[in-house]
Amino acid sequence: MPTGRRFPFRFLIRDRDAKYVSGFDDVFRSEGLRIIRTPIQAPRANAFAERFVGTLRRECLDRILIFGRGDLESTLRIFVDHYNRRRPHRALDMEAPAPSNRPLPPDEASGRVLRTDVLGGLIHEYERAA
Repeated sequence: MPTGRRFPFRFLIRDRDAKYVSGFDDVFRSEGLRIIRTPIQAPRANAFAERFVGTLRRECLDRILIFGRGDLESTLRIFVDHYNRRRPHRALDMEAPAPSNRPLPPDEASGRVLRTDVLGGLIHEYERAA
């Protein structure tokens, strides 16, 4: 497996579509990845991955120009960090999955709100000032 990656991939999860010929899997196996196919006749098995990919495209990739592999990897790393740590999720009552460790002031209404721009201002992250 290439050692240049910061977080090496171990798996490729894909569906059983006929468009994936054996050569497709061979390319990923040569990189040391294990191919995992979704269950047969389980159309909802890809739902979470497809939801994330749709969000990634709508909120990030459709609004930014990518000038090469390094630029793409950097952009994806930043967006995934934002998505997993800072972006509010409906399933969490609009809370971020990993909120800031800073304590909130006793009276939340009195705190200022700080804005941090991510990806050159494409994404804004907000938190209360301590």
